[in-house]
Amino acid sequence: MHDPDEWELPLTGHTSSLQGIPGDAQLMGLDRNTEEGALVAMAGSMNRNKRSHRVVAWVAIVALAAPVLFSALALLL
Repeated sequence: MHDPDEWELPLTGHTSSLQGIPGDAQLMGLDRNTEEGALVAMAGSMNRNKRSHRVVAWVAIVALAAPVLFSALALLL
C-alpha cells in the first residue's frame, strides 16, 4: 500500500477543469464532472471579498441545511 504523502496527482491536459479543487480532493477522484467535485470547485473558486459570492455562499448553506432542519423539526413535532 502506498503512503498518502507519496501520492502524485494524475497529470492531465485539462488543468482548467481542476481549478478550485484542492489536491486532496483530486486524489479522491473529484473533479468538476462529479456532483461533489462540482460543489468543491464552486466553493473553492469563490472570493470572500465579492458581495455576490458571499450571497451565493449563504444561499448554498441555507439550501443544504434546510432539509436537515425540516427533518429534525418533523421528528420533534
